[in-house]
Amino acid sequence: MTSKPHQVRMILSAIGLAAASGSLSKAQAATPCMDVLHLFTAPGVPAFAPGEIAVPDRPADGVVREGLPGEGLARHPMLYVGENYNKMFLVNDGKVIWTYATGPRPEFDDVWMLSNGNILFSRMEYVAVITPDKKVVWRYDCKLSNDDKKTEIHACQPIGEDKVMFVENALPPRLKVINIKTGEVEVDHEIPYEKPQGVHGQFRRARVTAQETYLLSYLSLDRVVEFDKDFKEIWRYDIAKPWAAVRLKNGNTLITNEKDSLTREVNAKKETVWEFDCAKDLPAEYQFTSAPQTCTRLANGNTIFTSRGQNGKGPQLIEVTPDKKVVWVLQDWKTLGDATAVQILNDPGVPEVPGESEH
Repeated sequence: MTSKPHQVRMILSAIGLAAASGSLSKAQAATPCMDVLHLFTAPGVPAFAPGEIAVPDRPADGVVREGLPGEGLARHPMLYVGENYNKMFLVNDGKVIWTYATGPRPEFDDVWMLSNGNILFSRMEYVAVITPDKKVVWRYDCKLSNDDKKTEIHACQPIGEDKVMFVENALPPRLKVINIKTGEVEVDHEIPYEKPQGVHGQFRRARVTAQETYLLSYLSLDRVVEFDKDFKEIWRYDIAKPWAAVRLKNGNTLITNEKDSLTREVNAKKETVWEFDCAKDLPAEYQFTSAPQTCTRLANGNTIFTSRGQNGKGPQLIEVTPDKKVVWVLQDWKTLGDATAVQILNDPGVPEVPGESEH
């Protein structure tokens, strides 16, 4: 199967034209996920669906640290997952309003709520789309690699409501775009990758940008690379253990360096324009016990870091301002598990439009 990049360009162009022409409603152009939250609490939505696989309840004596900056769970409506606790949480008005459990191991890594309420997520062994009433509408399971080892999927992204981009860690790794309505594979392209020592450490994040390029974080090779539609390298930034990279609306790239507990924003010239060193810039009383893997840049310029913690210790989420002031610290191990990815639902932007959601 060969790449069909022109189809991806047509998808992105159609979405962009719809937004520009006003055929997307004002609500959709602002915070569309907030408009579909009622679907998750509607009559008939099961607390535990037949397709779910139970995980242990959160411990009744889980650490809940009071007196922290921000409003605790009430600060942001959010969709929240963590690598080490395989239950997805939907939080609104300071409480969990919906969950989805996928059983013990392996981990969640990437998650998206779309404007129609469907949720796209990666679960290492597969990538899937579910509805608010917990029906699976599409699922792609990992295959065997060329060396007969199981492949892995950690990164995914919606392109419109009917397309899914994901990276399959393999020997060699591949980036794919599939039409989940028709089943057509629209892009299936090998990703350049040397030192094929294994699949697990290859990629945790990949993003289609607003410029219709592919931005990939090479976790084990210590670099972030941007490819054009033909997978020609057009930009590279060397950095230790880049778990995630996000192309911001200002054109800069925000990168999470897990090795050094560092998040750095760089411009196209590779100049550092903002940097947050969690080990040095966080006050001692708010220190993470596990280096952040991802971060989300909000429309107001604030940045939210996620942390897996260690055995229920330390904060899960911290929000800081551009001048590095800590405005929110969430440490609630009774309600939530660890944090690997979070989507802030009242932040402006249509999630399935590449470049609109900076998480």
